[in-house]
Amino acid sequence: MNAIADRKPVHLAVYDTLADWETGHATAHLARAGHEIRTVGPSTDPVTSIGGLRIQPATALDDVRPEDSSLLILPGADLWDTSSDLAPFARKARAFLEAGVPVAAICGATAGLAREGLLDDRSHTSAVSFYLAATGYAGGERYVETDAVTDGNLVTAGPTEPVAFAREIFRLLGVYEGEVLDAWYRLFHDSDAAAYAVLEKAGAA
Repeated sequence: MNAIADRKPVHLAVYDTLADWETGHATAHLARAGHEIRTVGPSTDPVTSIGGLRIQPATALDDVRPEDSSLLILPGADLWDTSSDLAPFARKARAFLEAGVPVAAICGATAGLAREGLLDDRSHTSAVSFYLAATGYAGGERYVETDAVTDGNLVTAGPTEPVAFAREIFRLLGVYEGEVLDAWYRLFHDSDAAAYAVLEKAGAA
């Protein structure tokens, strides 16, 4: 059997006001590495991003099962902080983590996970510590001041770190490793042209 064909899809959550810039590095390079990216919305009705992109979800959240996925990616969105509309996505993240399936959350989605209690006992990061503290969660002592954090099957990052967010996802799924992963990060985060040669040699350019 083809190993790529056997991979379960990566589910990318999409919802109104989602932050366009936060998941592009991750999804683009996952797709280039042979991972199917499947969008999942509150329903299959179209949603509109902060940047005005209209997105038609491939499936509805209620129809997504952890056993049919390799990863759930939760981008930030204004709605994480202005309503409870996205709480079902945090509850789905709980189901994924309890089933041993990875979850990656960035920006406002980290606050959603905090409200769900998923950061109380896991190392994590976000935009700033007091942003999460405002949720009333009990995980403040596990907050780490860094670009992105992986604790077990959970990746977290702040809104200014989409490249580090992608790096942690690639590490978790084994997309890139070692010097190739380091070179990918240096190329896209630091504009280090020398890193391109490493990626080209590895067939990852």
